[in-house]
Amino acid sequence: METKDILQKVRKIEIKTRRLSDHIFSGEYHTSFKGKGMSFAEVRQYQYGDDIRAIDWNVTARYNEPYIKVFEEERELTLMLMVDISGSQNFGSSAQFKNDIVTEIAATLAFSATTNNDKIGLILFSDQIELFIPPKKGKSHVLRIIRELIQFEPKSNKTNISQALEYLSKVMKKKAIVFMISDFQSQDYEKTLKIVAKRHDITGIRIYDEREKEIPNVGLVLMQDAETGEEILVNTNDKEVRLGYAKHFDEMEKYFKNIFTKSGAGTINSSVNESYVKKLLAYFKAR
Repeated sequence: METKDILQKVRKIEIKTRRLSDHIFSGEYHTSFKGKGMSFAEVRQYQYGDDIRAIDWNVTARYNEPYIKVFEEERELTLMLMVDISGSQNFGSSAQFKNDIVTEIAATLAFSATTNNDKIGLILFSDQIELFIPPKKGKSHVLRIIRELIQFEPKSNKTNISQALEYLSKVMKKKAIVFMISDFQSQDYEKTLKIVAKRHDITGIRIYDEREKEIPNVGLVLMQDAETGEEILVNTNDKEVRLGYAKHFDEMEKYFKNIFTKSGAGTINSSVNESYVKKLLAYFKAR
């Protein structure tokens, strides 16, 4: 893609997603996540009515009178966007590919965080870490993130969600608001997710295309696995084939919902053809 085309696409996404974040999401985003963390503010003398559990015993022993630790609500948050850029994202049976929707969702969340003066970081992953942008503030930083989402070419087409979560744990020691956006076409991340969810406030956003949910009866079709490149001739006239295809989709969806819920993490499940705006708003309001 030419630089001019990239800039035009960045601008187009900025206009659309910034309007959403300014008028719809910024308030909901802030309300949903504010107060989720507390930071140390100061040590002061104990006063009648203070919680004795907040007593700082080291300072109390030093001055021979009770002192307590005072904490305050963290007003600035850190948002980490974890985006799957494997081969399966380049699929679409309607007007938009999955990766188009993924980019719009990531941009909307990033601008919502910017309105709250939060830091935003990005991890692009396949079955390896393709790119890491450390959290920073500012519009120019968000525009860089959008630019990378549009133009970055992954080295691999495969997916490893567990490895991406392990990397998050290594680079983000302090608590962050994490949105992992993927089609979650793997079932090997339960253990890692449980560990990550103990430290971070994580939400999985699963994006899928309707043609991944069920396959139409259109006779013999040559299909290619977007992640392995393997090609196979499929007889869609066979009812068992169509049922097996739908069953596989259902199993992936159930695994995603069950594992995230068990780990104490949030989930959003959205088709390319659905309004991700409504899905995000409903999720924020339900928190």
